[in-house]
Amino acid sequence: MDFTRKLSFFVFLLCVLISLMNRKAETNRNQWHRLQGARRRELVGGESANVSTEASLRYDYYSDMCPMAEKIIRSAVRSLYNRQPSVAPALIRLFFHDCFVQGCDASILLEDAYGRNDTEKYATPNLSLKGFGEIDLIKSELEQACPGIVSCADIIVLAARESVLLAGGPFYPVFTGRRDSITSFYQLANEQLPNPQNELFKTLNSFSLKGFDAREMVSLLGAHSTGIIHCQFFSDRLYDFNRSTKPDPSLDPQFLDLLRSTCNTTSHPSSPSPSLPPSSSSSSSSSSSSSEDNSLPDQGMKMDYEGPGKSFGTLYYRSLLQGRGLLFSDQQLTSGEETESWVRRYASDTTLFQTDFGRAMIKLSSLQNATSSTGQVRLNCSRVN
Repeated sequence: MDFTRKLSFFVFLLCVLISLMNRKAETNRNQWHRLQGARRRELVGGESANVSTEASLRYDYYSDMCPMAEKIIRSAVRSLYNRQPSVAPALIRLFFHDCFVQGCDASILLEDAYGRNDTEKYATPNLSLKGFGEIDLIKSELEQACPGIVSCADIIVLAARESVLLAGGPFYPVFTGRRDSITSFYQLANEQLPNPQNELFKTLNSFSLKGFDAREMVSLLGAHSTGIIHCQFFSDRLYDFNRSTKPDPSLDPQFLDLLRSTCNTTSHPSSPSPSLPPSSSSSSSSSSSSSEDNSLPDQGMKMDYEGPGKSFGTLYYRSLLQGRGLLFSDQQLTSGEETESWVRRYASDTTLFQTDFGRAMIKLSSLQNATSSTGQVRLNCSRVN
């Protein structure tokens, strides 16, 4: 009997201890989420930011529903990259074009059910995008592991983060829990995405409307450290700048000769280039871009034309200071006092750039998604359920 009482007392104490431990764990979890919220507000610009962020997003959203989700995406992107390195800039650019218009909602992936090609991916700035097939491939792997759980929007954001890492950029935390839009925004994409022919004030205005200041804009454009820019996007600077029949005087003469040796006059565009990507994709990028039917010239210039760099961003900013920016809008960053000061700082301080770039990418990935409450998790990224 004494043994029974002792055993009962021991079980009682054990239950009390477990209860206290669970209560402490719950308190710690609540404190962790509060800290994450505060950290997130800091990273995206604090309470005073000019842009609202998606409140439902949180770190490690899929930890219970699909704990392998981020690992599957990471593994898939790395496998694709090992076969074709141009997939990294393609996925970074796809991320920017999706998130810059109505937030990160995978609206860029939607096809028109009636074949009219009037969805967002067919807007003029998006015609040269690649990486759609890679997203579909990743989605198929996730559907096998966790059917109907991981949104296409989150796949784009996480795949872009992995691509930045593979290109030599910084790690930054990604908040997840996005829904996929049931609407595509063809007209907004044409109106809102920046143009590589723009002067500085227009580019600043485009980013300002999304809540980004000059510093954040300059850091985001550091993604131009990787990828290939097709000749059609800058050949007017080589031969007929502003219809003057002369090259852009801001170009370094030796660099002009190098570009002319790569891009002949047949690459000269008849109209302004369509968009300003934060990272341009290679002409040899993989399988399934909507742009593969477009007759874009294969000639182009690698952003890391001196060879793969050890410091993501440094060459890009240093090139601008030397008059070696490929895109006119890039070179324009040195035409303004504030933007040039950030170009100089990033050219000489890789740590500062990578910190600012990571913060800006978090902010871009957290832009308000207007369809967060009405969206869905698409089973096929190119069409609504």
